[in-house]
Amino acid sequence: MELKWTSKALSDLVRLHEFLASVNRPAAARTVQQLTAAPTTLLTNPRIGERLEEFEPRDVRRILVGHYEMRYEISDSIIYLLRLWHTREDR
Repeated sequence: MELKWTSKALSDLVRLHEFLASVNRPAAARTVQQLTAAPTTLLTNPRIGERLEEFEPRDVRRILVGHYEMRYEISDSIIYLLRLWHTREDR
């Protein structure tokens, strides 16, 4: 399996970092490190996340990383990280 970040997921990561850094720079850095490290678990267990049926027939799933939701899609041997956000955000 291979892991790829979409441009939207990378934009989400930047947005979250900027928001947190305005309050606490070290916490922002730690959060980004946790969020970028978490998807490596998917390489060995890609179907660990809850499947989101509203996206069928695509295999879109979600995992929670602390207070953050991360959505990803499994397509052949590639895992695409689609989006991420804080669970308190209005989505």
